[in-house]
Amino acid sequence: MSALGKMLAQNTFVADIAPMGGTAMRVYLVIMDETDEASLALRFAARRAQRTGGTVHLLALVPRQQFVAFGGIQATIEEEARLRAEALVTAAAGSLLGDGGKAPVIAVKQGDGVSVVRDYLAEHPEVSALVLGAASSGGPGPLVSHFAATAGQLPCPVYVIPGGLDEAGLEQLS
Repeated sequence: MSALGKMLAQNTFVADIAPMGGTAMRVYLVIMDETDEASLALRFAARRAQRTGGTVHLLALVPRQQFVAFGGIQATIEEEARLRAEALVTAAAGSLLGDGGKAPVIAVKQGDGVSVVRDYLAEHPEVSALVLGAASSGGPGPLVSHFAATAGQLPCPVYVIPGGLDEAGLEQLS
């Protein structure tokens, strides 16, 4: 590998570098939950992906249960949470396909949200941008707070989509 190639491989722009004879596909990672801001982030990412010839990765987080019940009950609670998360990202994927987009990559991971997202980004260097939605009122959620504060340490840019955007504003932004 050339010195330039090594330098670029250590940079945050690796996902945007075109392979020989082709163009790089932009990959937008959206963290999905049942909030309006996650839906807004998904719509933004889907439009950006469509306009840039990219694709969307959907990551649903399943938080670890704080209360540890008897083994069988705990397993049931965790399985139900996982099934809800899977249903959520499957519905989101259907929405993308219904709008004429490419099939997204779907992942459901259990654990602390910040750690899971960091691990996902480390495992998927093709991710070009982390797309988060901000609530239209109140303070930012834990993911927005953390990743906005540590954006300079990430392997990709962070897009925080304002929760107060209407469809026209979202269209113009994306």
